Amino acid sequence: MTKWLDIKAGQQAYLHIQEQGLQQEDFNLMLGASGGPKWFVLQGLDNYFFGEFFKSRKTPLQLLGTSAGAWRFASLGRREAAEASALFCRLYQGQVYSAKPSAAEISANARELLEAYVTEDAIDEMLSQRIFQHHFIVARCRGWAAKESPRQQAIGLARAAAGNILNRRSLKSAFERVIFQHPAAGDVLGEHWDDLPTSRVALSRDNFRQALLATGSIPLVLEGVRDIPGAPPGVYRDGGITDYHFDVDLSRQSGLVLYPHFHHQVVPGWFDKQLKWRRTTGKHWPNVVFMHPSQAFLDALPYGKIPDRNDFAKLDVASRQAYWKKAVELGYRMADQFAEWQTKGELGQHIRLWNE
Repeated sequence: MTKWLDIKAGQQAYLHIQEQGLQQEDFNLMLGASGGPKWFVLQGLDNYFFGEFFKSRKTPLQLLGTSAGAWRFASLGRREAAEASALFCRLYQGQVYSAKPSAAEISANARELLEAYVTEDAIDEMLSQRIFQHHFIVARCRGWAAKESPRQQAIGLARAAAGNILNRRSLKSAFERVIFQHPAAGDVLGEHWDDLPTSRVALSRDNFRQALLATGSIPLVLEGVRDIPGAPPGVYRDGGITDYHFDVDLSRQSGLVLYPHFHHQVVPGWFDKQLKWRRTTGKHWPNVVFMHPSQAFLDALPYGKIPDRNDFAKLDVASRQAYWKKAVELGYRMADQFAEWQTKGELGQHIRLWNE
């Protein structure tokens, strides 16, 4: 039988699954990474986790997301979470731009999508419940990284990238990490952040959409979001700048961490994509259950790759949308396989220890 899904686990998580299996209450934290359209291959898993696996959840689950990961998680905490996730998928697939869209055009499109996906009623619903507690990471910009002029912004980003090569902590010269969090969450994730200046802002009806928009506002692609209510004044951009796929110490996190990802590697920050030596491993995440598409899954995809932002430029609208739809459909193979292993109590047979 073709294996569509690869699952790795840190030492603690691996032993737990081998000895006790896996129950939804074992997880206290779920991670959602940046990556734009790459998330389409995870929609099937989202449908399963949001609609089935966590449907009887009684204790709080922390949801930590940046960019597309945070947008995905805005389906949780709603009575019809799986339906909301499917709506987000359709809206994202349906995006259409002019031949050479400006940052203003792309930002306007994002705002329109967000208003259709996250209504005022949905915001009230998410903030009034306490089971699914959202945390959105956003980068507050400093210096030229805060400029909207493409030239000045590019210079600011280049300076940050140069310093990042030597040490990720150098990003503090251009960015501050701001975590917008569910008002009931408190400081539950507070102990993880000691690498960069980090502040926390409570999510509210006034700032929920703006925080979501900001965490997906890719530099030089979308406009920054200025002066978010309840947060320090300034320009806010994509949370993936500081936390692309995350690189925080989760060894002190209670319970297990669920991380469905679209790639077999974990890239700490936005500027680390080309730095092949800088990757997060299971050594740093002993309690993480990390799952991603197998090579067989990738081989079955059109063009042999998962979707990405370059598809907007390389494919015509009809071809791109057909490709993205196929990627979503294939993603359900991973969800069905995980559900089968879980139902039959066979998960431990298909999981391997994540040492590297």
